[in-house]
Amino acid sequence: MKQSTAQILREYGPFAGVDKVHGVTWDGQHVWFATGDKLNALDPSSGKTLRSIDVAAHAGTAFDGQHLFQIADDRIHKIDPQTGRVLATIPAPGGSDSGLTWAEGTLWVGEYRDRKIHQIDPETGAILRTIESNRFVTGVTWVEGQLWHGTWEGDESELRHVDAKTGEVLESVKLPAGVGVSGLESDGGDQFFCGGGGSGKVRAVRRPK
Repeated sequence: MKQSTAQILREYGPFAGVDKVHGVTWDGQHVWFATGDKLNALDPSSGKTLRSIDVAAHAGTAFDGQHLFQIADDRIHKIDPQTGRVLATIPAPGGSDSGLTWAEGTLWVGEYRDRKIHQIDPETGAILRTIESNRFVTGVTWVEGQLWHGTWEGDESELRHVDAKTGEVLESVKLPAGVGVSGLESDGGDQFFCGGGGSGKVRAVRRPK
């Protein structure tokens, strides 16, 4: 297993009125981050929050190219980012769902306490596949065919590249002590966006090549 130390490229926030950052996703222009009762669109070049959608936003966030998906307690809402309307709702797979990402036409859901990642049908919520982890799972993301997830236990967080079939850890990127990862999303290139939990921050972290 390859191990390295995270290189934090930039910190955004803390933001006015934001106590916690949960899920994060990337729509190609904006970083969307979930803050409990809102989804906020951040411009990563200026660091400004451009707009917010009033919607339950307790955990992971994803974007499928058109719609936002947001975990709200035991459900996942499909949201029109233009209007903020909830278009559809499916059940979330677990009792402690955390991360959320879109890949290959399906949703991938991190389950925090049960240390699992589920691949689910975005229409029905049916579980298609489950991968076991040996750590608490926070955010999940796919980039260039690689499945990555965040972990956060006690004071320690890392980003892990895992085998999508076996769950074996292939690579680990350790964050500095006290820097937690709640949500995780790749920009499709050389950086990850990480939700910072109770710090109220979003961080850009270099993806190791």
